[in-house]
Amino acid sequence: MRLLNRSAGRISRHRRGPVAGLVVLMLGLLLTGGIYTVLAPAQAEQAQSDEELVAQGRELFLVGCASCHGQNGEGVETVREGYAKGPSLIGVGAAAVDFQVGTGRMPMARPEQQAPRKDVVYSDEEIAALAAYVASLAPGPAIPTEEDYSIDGLSEEEREEAIVRGGQIFLTNCTACHNFNGSGGAMPRGGYAPSLKGVESKYIYEAMLTGPQAMPNFSNGNLSPEEKRDVIAYLRSIEESPEYGGFGLGGLGPVSEGLFAWILGIGGLVGFAVWIAAHTTRTTRTPQTEEGAQA
Repeated sequence: MRLLNRSAGRISRHRRGPVAGLVVLMLGLLLTGGIYTVLAPAQAEQAQSDEELVAQGRELFLVGCASCHGQNGEGVETVREGYAKGPSLIGVGAAAVDFQVGTGRMPMARPEQQAPRKDVVYSDEEIAALAAYVASLAPGPAIPTEEDYSIDGLSEEEREEAIVRGGQIFLTNCTACHNFNGSGGAMPRGGYAPSLKGVESKYIYEAMLTGPQAMPNFSNGNLSPEEKRDVIAYLRSIEESPEYGGFGLGGLGPVSEGLFAWILGIGGLVGFAVWIAAHTTRTTRTPQTEEGAQA
């Protein structure tokens, strides 16, 4: 028993010695270095990948965007040679770039006009690089994921509730420009609200989030992400609904209905009246001259 106590005492004295402290310090450094070696390379690789993406985006930006938006995205708002230059992109975020470039609205041939949707110029990788560069200029809305605008994970009852809420929001805030069923329509000063039928859900979400051109900006403070999702769910639902009232005439409301009534309705009646007048019974007697009548 005494021998065990003496051995324990010697071990305890060695633990309290300077060599023991140095050994513990070395073990701690080795453990810390091992953990860093396991975790740090992935983070460093990700950071390097992001930097390369931003650098690629800047090269594309200088070639295709800087003439209107400035060398550093600061914008060129003066009018030169009859062309209105582009606004600042600082703070618009990656979502604005993904919407404008992903739908082919950018680059524009004539900046003073409303940008229509057209064929996409850049590849998906180039669009991602441009979005990364613009996002690096200042904080802004990020590109939404499918979870942000999809109701696939909801139950049937929750889907119906989302569609009803989205319809109420859309009819309150959007029908003045996009029509009651998203068919679009004319706006002042030669502008127009594009049709929302067939537009990808991601781009509708980004349009609400960033407010392109004449459209107001529905930030998350104005419409929550769930409310934006519900609006998209409503638009998807009316695309799938049949026209219970018959031929919808493009869903443009009184304009197309009135035009249909005037051209085909009243125009058809006028044509039918002319046809009746042209085929009425006529007399076969020839008019007599005045001398023949006196004889």
